[in-house]
Amino acid sequence: MKPLFIVTILLFSSLTFGQTNYKITYSRTSNGTLVENQDPILVFSNETTSLISSESIQNSKANFPFEQTIITGLNYFQLAQLNSSKLISTKDSTSIGKQTFELLGETKKILGYTCKKAKTIINSNTIEIWYTNDLKAKGAPSLLGQNLGLVLETIRNGNFIVSATKVEKVKPFPSLKIDKTKTIDLLTYRDLVWKSRFTTISIFKDEIINFSDASKSNDSILRFANGTIILRKVKIPVIAKGSQVFVDVTEQSNGDAYDRTGSVFMIPMDKKVSFLDGLKNGAKTLPLYENGNGKQYQGVVSTDDYSSLIELMRFFTPFGIKHYNSLQLKDKVWEEKVSYRQDISELTAALNNKEVYIGNFIGNYDKGGHKVSVNLTIHPEENGSSKASNVVSIFNTTNVMEMAGQEYGTMFNSDKGLVVNFKLDKDLKNVRLRYITTGHGGWENGDEFVPKKNSIFLNEKEVFHFTPWREDCGSYRLYNPASGNFPNGLSSSDYSRSNWCPGMVTNPVYIDLGDLKAGNHTLQLKIPQGANEGSSFSAWNVSGVLIGE
Repeated sequence: MKPLFIVTILLFSSLTFGQTNYKITYSRTSNGTLVENQDPILVFSNETTSLISSESIQNSKANFPFEQTIITGLNYFQLAQLNSSKLISTKDSTSIGKQTFELLGETKKILGYTCKKAKTIINSNTIEIWYTNDLKAKGAPSLLGQNLGLVLETIRNGNFIVSATKVEKVKPFPSLKIDKTKTIDLLTYRDLVWKSRFTTISIFKDEIINFSDASKSNDSILRFANGTIILRKVKIPVIAKGSQVFVDVTEQSNGDAYDRTGSVFMIPMDKKVSFLDGLKNGAKTLPLYENGNGKQYQGVVSTDDYSSLIELMRFFTPFGIKHYNSLQLKDKVWEEKVSYRQDISELTAALNNKEVYIGNFIGNYDKGGHKVSVNLTIHPEENGSSKASNVVSIFNTTNVMEMAGQEYGTMFNSDKGLVVNFKLDKDLKNVRLRYITTGHGGWENGDEFVPKKNSIFLNEKEVFHFTPWREDCGSYRLYNPASGNFPNGLSSSDYSRSNWCPGMVTNPVYIDLGDLKAGNHTLQLKIPQGANEGSSFSAWNVSGVLIGE
């Protein structure tokens, strides 16, 4: 940080003239241990006014955003310095007056002052407050207990303590001013402060993903496969070590009534050929994979000259949310949109300080399609765990270019399944396979509705197997107004599926592979894919990246 920003009007000296002013320093303790690297709370207080600040703020060393609070009687102003040039404030005249306390008979000495005990319950938290009336001052390290006296200690749930370590007289209050004419409402204030604590990168905002010859690219958004793919080039800033990275998606039906596969992905540009080449020039220009079943699968595995898509999030649209909310059922109030949010911090190395292509695919053949928004959010965390320093894309069988001729992931109908030969340029430690898998085939005997074992082999040795299955799909009925209802009382959206539900994210599975040496390796996936029935067939969308140190 950076110097304290000063605005206009309401100078403290006009409120504190002729009064004894105190500065109280507080420290925090959690479960009997002093919190490390804490910024001590500072409270400046007299009979009528108090200021809640901190040591770093007063020393002009606080990081943005930071907040201070001025209390006079039952009124308080909160001020937030969001950055070096933007300060916001809000005023509240009711909250302090609504505080209620149980006044108890216990007393104890804190820093030589006789303190009384009060208790209250807030949001299921029991708060004990120790306050003194020995001094002509009112104040507290938070808004709680401001009018009891001078609060010297608060205890939350018996294990988190904020206690005064020093009380000293001071002459003037800190030079802090407020422009009372530029305050905003409390909810807006809190929202702006919250959003200033992290970085939001808007990828897509209310974009349509549909199937139409009228879908065209513009200067910022590229559209492919008749509009079922949208793509944008995005500059990702430097991501501090330990930060958390999330992808957010919101979706509404814009006409399509069915549950569809959705994927947010990044196109690696580290090799001679990229998936972008396939989007521009056709799926047949991508490297081919064959497993002996007579079909060719375009761009599904990485090669020496090509890196497959890195899947950030796989999600599934519900049946017609928002657009079909007029299909009313008694005692059902349909949701207006579905929100998906997923932690992708382990993929930081693929994004950090790079200009990347990020895309969103929803497989559909509907002219109206779907309306989507996609954001990345970056949340600094000083003590966050270190993330993998290497991300290596090795396969993705999701036919993102489905509407441009890319083959479905039916390669598991042979015993060979999917075999990926990959080469590591250097040794990697603590390698994990980030594996996403979903089964498809939407009839009674299709793999969407039949549990199937997934087996993973590394260098011809089985390292993991499991049966991906979701049994909680009925929990999301209110997302699915257009879902069909059956004579047995169930809706289509209620049925369990092969690792997905209409209106939900499919979470990755992390498979430990240990330390891998530089050089050539082979990874194989086997799934007992079901047989075709007439024109109906099963397929599996699987994606995998290696993450390691």
